Amino acid sequence: DLSLLLMTSGSSGSPEFVRLSQKNIISNTEAICEYLKISNNDVAITTLPISYSYGISIINTHLFTGASLILTDASLMEKKFWELISRHNVTTFGGVPYTFEMLKKLKFEKISIPSIKYITQAGGKLSQGLLEYFTSVCVKKKIDFIVMYGQTEASPRMAYLPQNMLQKKIGSIGIPIPRGKFYLIDEKHQMIDEPNIEGELVYEGENVSLGYARNCYELANGDSNNGVLKTGDMVEMDSDGYYYIVGRKKRFLKLFGNRVSLDQIEQKINGAGYNCACVGLDDKMKIYTTKKSNIEKINKFIAEYFDLNKSGFSIICIDAIPRNDSGKILYSELEKI
Repeated sequence: DLSLLLMTSGSSGSPEFVRLSQKNIISNTEAICEYLKISNNDVAITTLPISYSYGISIINTHLFTGASLILTDASLMEKKFWELISRHNVTTFGGVPYTFEMLKKLKFEKISIPSIKYITQAGGKLSQGLLEYFTSVCVKKKIDFIVMYGQTEASPRMAYLPQNMLQKKIGSIGIPIPRGKFYLIDEKHQMIDEPNIEGELVYEGENVSLGYARNCYELANGDSNNGVLKTGDMVEMDSDGYYYIVGRKKRFLKLFGNRVSLDQIEQKINGAGYNCACVGLDDKMKIYTTKKSNIEKINKFIAEYFDLNKSGFSIICIDAIPRNDSGKILYSELEKI
């Protein structure tokens, strides 16, 4: 059944190959085409590497429906990229959080792209500031802004936020894709039925991969997951059945006995305008930033917002925050510094 090997990002550990079957890929492709209503009239342009699960998913879904694809290595920071959109009447493109950071720096609100009908976002959680900015700008431009959620292990998409709920449920990853199912489990692996209680998100669907391969012998393994994926994301569900990511299961630590989410701290600091990335162990959190002038500002922000003692964290200035080809922060590289 093995059809495709995709390497995980390795953002918080050693990368490994995800084993995907033909059934996994077709199931996810059909679901995505259904909820995005992709037709043969669509024209997509590549913005992500084909070796990245979200990048190849965009290609698969448009080929599947007979839509057109503009293949380019041009970055959205290059004039050529926007010329291609104009010349070929591109109707859609996708991006990861880093893509949208760049789009905001380019002043997306001033870019004329009348052919674009919708843009999609996945590959990590957008900061509240970016969400609000793109929600507002896309409404003015009459562009649908579709926020999605996925992992390579799910071929890769598991959830989407319907366009008509974007403003009402801002910050949510949305609802499961067609024929997919979500539920939350607690630390004892018991299912959580009540809303607004944090738990690990579990997904069920035909798009769940066969498992991992760390060497050539494991390529022969059968289906290790049986359609069930523990995502490792800590999530809350509201009373309407919409899901919100709180942080990664492994991205929590204890500072002086208090449970702290590295993701939450990182998102809040970035949202305040100070570029950073957080790693650490219990009682030893490290915050990396790219400007020396940010150090005192971050110190003050943390003291006011989180009420954390300065002895529990350190702020370190580095030239650049390491990222992979899809823009995800390489936390494993930061931990080596």
